[in-house]
Amino acid sequence: MFGCFRRLGCLLVLLVLGVLAWFNRDRLEAIYRRYAGGPPSVDSASVILAAGGWEALTPEKATRGQRLVEALSTRGGPAYANLTAGEAASYIFLEAAKQLPPSSQDIHASIKGDRLNVRASVALQELDVSKALGPLAGLLGERDTIQLGGSIRVLRPGVGEFQVKDVKVGALSVPSAIIPRLMTNMRRGTMPEGISPNGLPMTLPPYIGDIRIADGRITVYKQTQ
Repeated sequence: MFGCFRRLGCLLVLLVLGVLAWFNRDRLEAIYRRYAGGPPSVDSASVILAAGGWEALTPEKATRGQRLVEALSTRGGPAYANLTAGEAASYIFLEAAKQLPPSSQDIHASIKGDRLNVRASVALQELDVSKALGPLAGLLGERDTIQLGGSIRVLRPGVGEFQVKDVKVGALSVPSAIIPRLMTNMRRGTMPEGISPNGLPMTLPPYIGDIRIADGRITVYKQTQ
C-alpha cells in the first residue's frame, strides 16, 4: 500500500516537473544553446542584427579605413583591402558626404547586398524637397532622415562617384525618375566630367582602381596600370 503511495508520489512529482519543463521550454533551449555552443536563438539573432545593421561614422573608423587603403600604395603591398561599411563610409565616402546638407547629423552606414546605404538626419528645406518631390513633399516634416543606397564607381584615377540607386526620405521611397532631380539639389561646386545624373562626386586616392560591394564588405582594389 505504501509502495503504491510512493509510486503515486513519484508520478505526481514527474508530472509537475514535466509541466514546468513545458512552460519553460524556450528558456531551457536558450540555456542549452548557450552552453552547448549551438547557434543563437531567434531572439538573440534579431538583437545582433539590429545592433550591427548600421555603423556610425567615426574618426576611429576613418583612421582604420585610411590605413587599410593606403597600404595599397606601398611597394609590395596588398592588391586589395576589405573594409566594413563604417570604415569605408568614414574614410572613402567622406568626399561624397560633403554633398549632404550642412545640417546633416547622426550619419550611419550599412551594406545590404551590393549596395552601400548611408543615412542622416537633415533639415529638408536644405534639399529643396518641395521642388524635387512636388506634392509628395507635403507628406514630410521640416526635418527627417534621408537614406541613400548605391554603389561606388571609379571614373578615372582620383575621381569617382557614389551612384545613387534608391532614396528614402523618412518613410517615403523616392521614385527612381525623381532621384536625379534630388541629386542635382544636393550637389555643390563644380561637377567633374562624367558624373552620372544620379551620382555624387568623390575624390579618391589615384592608386584605387576599382571598388566593389558584396557580402557585407567593401573591397577596394589597387590600380594595376
